[in-house]
Amino acid sequence: MRNRDILRMAWLSIATSLATLALKFGAWYLTGSVSLFSDAAESVVNLAAGLIALAALTVASRPADATHAYGHDKAEYFSSGAEGSLILVAAASIIYAAAGRFLHPVALEHLGPGLAVSLAAAGLNFATARTMLKVSRRHDSITLEADARHLLTDVWTSAGVVAGLAVVMFAPPSWQILDPLMAAAVGLNIVFTGVGLLRRSWAGLMDAALPPDEVGRIELEIGKLMAPGTSFHDLRTRKSGPRRFIDFHLLVPGESTVNDAHALCDRIEAALAETLPRVAVTIHVEPTETHLSEKS
Repeated sequence: MRNRDILRMAWLSIATSLATLALKFGAWYLTGSVSLFSDAAESVVNLAAGLIALAALTVASRPADATHAYGHDKAEYFSSGAEGSLILVAAASIIYAAAGRFLHPVALEHLGPGLAVSLAAAGLNFATARTMLKVSRRHDSITLEADARHLLTDVWTSAGVVAGLAVVMFAPPSWQILDPLMAAAVGLNIVFTGVGLLRRSWAGLMDAALPPDEVGRIELEIGKLMAPGTSFHDLRTRKSGPRRFIDFHLLVPGESTVNDAHALCDRIEAALAETLPRVAVTIHVEPTETHLSEKS
């Protein structure tokens, strides 16, 4: 169910990107506005990102095998990293186009129809992004979330551009300088989105620990099950796609039986599975006395 839902959203993103691409380039063709061109250029990135996301999600959905015993979930981080890089390329091209328009101003035409077309594209992106975010939260998919947030960034970009050009429609001709100014602002805003995606991808590929609040919940749940004479240490966490990996050392009295230690491990694993979704827990059991002697 999870893989089917996520792949369906990836296809929805691609279909939406194709539709908005046609609409936004139509708006640019009607008006000659460089800020609308910048908005359309971002839709090209949306389409490329959607295709990359689909490929990554297809790989990530594959089950573990002999050569990938922990699964293929990290493919999602490559997708969000590639999307972040594409966003930065789009930002550079937008800022370059804005600089050219500063040097060679062009009169804008047919702003009314062009803005209506741009608003229709923004509405389509907004509806798709909200649906994708809902599914990404349900299934904890960084790739789907990255794609959805990119679409939302596109929505706010379009809204800002439309608002600015609406002012230009009723302002003196000298105000047309707002067009390249808005395009430059769009480019800078997109830079922040791209850098944020690259940082998250880097953290995932480098096996960064889970967020402090999740680590705190893990420590709390393990602590609740510690009977007198038992404790734990060397807790380590990481995340791979939607899966969380937890491992630690469990100290039990030396006279404990294997059955007792195993039963305690089962209770801990069950508690952690109820606390956080999709967790894989590895517990190393050792006698308390041996640990104390090694420390002394």
